[in-house]
Amino acid sequence: MMRDISKIRHRTLEDPHLHVVLYQPEIPANTGNIARLCGAAEIRLHLIHPLGFKVDDRHLKRAGLDYWHEVDVCHHLDFEAFLTDMDGSRKLVALTRHTSTTYTEAKIGRGDYLLFGQETKGLPSSIRESYPCYAVPIWGKVRSLNLSTTVGIVAYHYLHKMGTF
Repeated sequence: MMRDISKIRHRTLEDPHLHVVLYQPEIPANTGNIARLCGAAEIRLHLIHPLGFKVDDRHLKRAGLDYWHEVDVCHHLDFEAFLTDMDGSRKLVALTRHTSTTYTEAKIGRGDYLLFGQETKGLPSSIRESYPCYAVPIWGKVRSLNLSTTVGIVAYHYLHKMGTF
């Protein structure tokens, strides 16, 4: 029997600046780096299962170092469970390379949700077709940016625009 993953929690923020949502992340070091960023910026991190690693993975813990107690992490069994748990008064936007609309065009407010896809596959087309989508532009000949880099670029841009710092 699967244990109730929604009960795995470290710190709980009263009023997070933003929510970062990782859809079925695959690489523990990316998730650890993103968790550290979320802890530093008072952003709630949502992990949508299945994950490509165990939450006790040593690479995940190493990337997050000793900051895990400072991270507000919510686990969701699947995307539908996440939608059920999500604050419906807040906006959900998807970040994907499958659009020409840049992330700087999105109107993001305090408490909104930023959804990021898997490192190798991105977000399913059904999700991309259901929510507003934005991209971080790439001018070079690489196909994508690292997930943790993208989360950092986007999250700190919105924090700055909201006047958080």
